[in-house]
Amino acid sequence: MKTIFTKLLLLACFSLLAQNNLLKNGPMLGYSEMREVMVWVQTSAPATVFIEYQVKEGGKKFRTATYATQSSEAYAAHLICDSVLPGNRYTYTVYINNKAVKAENPQEFQSQTLWQWRSDPPEFSFAIGSCNYINEDPYDRPGKAYGGDYSIFKTIHAKRPDFMIWMGDNTYLREVDWFTETGIRHRYTHSRDIPELKALLASTHHYATWDDHDYGPNDSDRSFREKKTVEKVFREFWANPSYGLTQGGVSTYFQWADCEFIVLDNRYFRSPNYRKDGPRTILGEEQKEWLKDALVSSRASFKFVVIGGQVLNPSPVFETYFNIAPEERQEILDFIELQGVKNVVFLTGDRHHTILNKMENANGHAVYDLTCSSLTAGSAKPHEEKEDFSLAVENTLLVENNYALLSLSGEFRKRKLKIEVFNTSGELKWEYSIEQQ
Repeated sequence: MKTIFTKLLLLACFSLLAQNNLLKNGPMLGYSEMREVMVWVQTSAPATVFIEYQVKEGGKKFRTATYATQSSEAYAAHLICDSVLPGNRYTYTVYINNKAVKAENPQEFQSQTLWQWRSDPPEFSFAIGSCNYINEDPYDRPGKAYGGDYSIFKTIHAKRPDFMIWMGDNTYLREVDWFTETGIRHRYTHSRDIPELKALLASTHHYATWDDHDYGPNDSDRSFREKKTVEKVFREFWANPSYGLTQGGVSTYFQWADCEFIVLDNRYFRSPNYRKDGPRTILGEEQKEWLKDALVSSRASFKFVVIGGQVLNPSPVFETYFNIAPEERQEILDFIELQGVKNVVFLTGDRHHTILNKMENANGHAVYDLTCSSLTAGSAKPHEEKEDFSLAVENTLLVENNYALLSLSGEFRKRKLKIEVFNTSGELKWEYSIEQQ
């Protein structure tokens, strides 16, 4: 009898281990709406996957549709939880081949609150960051490793933000990756596969855009041969509510409580940096007009515009908007002024340091640009000789690995935005508050 029992126990343990081994990456929470939430999972081989979930306090269990992962989609599954109701928190379990996968971390998601016409908007917080380099020695440049301390993701998770926005350079494609779907998929998979990231992915919702390094080679533009391939892989690895609200690319839009997030693509339509003829553009005409329409149509307390590179910085350095397409930058800022759009905050990355820029237009409306970089890649000081700090908010420059936590609070139409910037160990480096205008 003992022998039979032992065999059954070993078989059960082997089955559980097999299911956990099939889970390559994730689960990761994607977008959250009032009636829908997406959960992303990547398996290591073909498998069937679904999510079972229920309100955290208990009750009826629901499950997503079952999805069969396949190699042509990086074995990724985008699972929609479509039986959620507004304002609830749910626990969930991943099933692979009809067997539950033992959770290494708490697995919870939330549906957004139906507050309109009922109450003040809920308080919420979100994290932002950019420039995440995960070392892989055979393909890194010789010498000192460029990637840093990955424990920053544990630090972010400890703050329990409602969601996180990845603002570009979320992974760094290497030379060996650039020109094949195999290479691009490998890099995205490798960057997702670190233990420090697991808990943050499993219980915080995530949204993303890209910059040059997760799009292609350094300073990539619309001419990149594999732009459609990398767009496909980006969609496989992220769980945004939409992709490419114009023709191609990865732009998207979402709301959280009383705020709106306009997420731009600064690579797919971009003219080459060194081309001397033709119009200079970062967004392309169609995306630029979509941005304008979204801004002027918005009634949000704050309008957050997410884009990979700096917008306000008036310095002709690197890939600032001022340096690459100054006329287009000015057109956008003039539009904001002409239309009287208030409470615009650009959220930007790229520069490998963090700084807050602020300008006040002729209407007396402040426009902000919070650059937050980098998460794990090497830090870099501003170009001291060429950098114009006339719009920089005093004491907001930080040259070390960091992230920002943005918190919204207060009554409707009297909201307050609090920005806190933390380093890898969780030390508060600076904070700044903005009152809704």
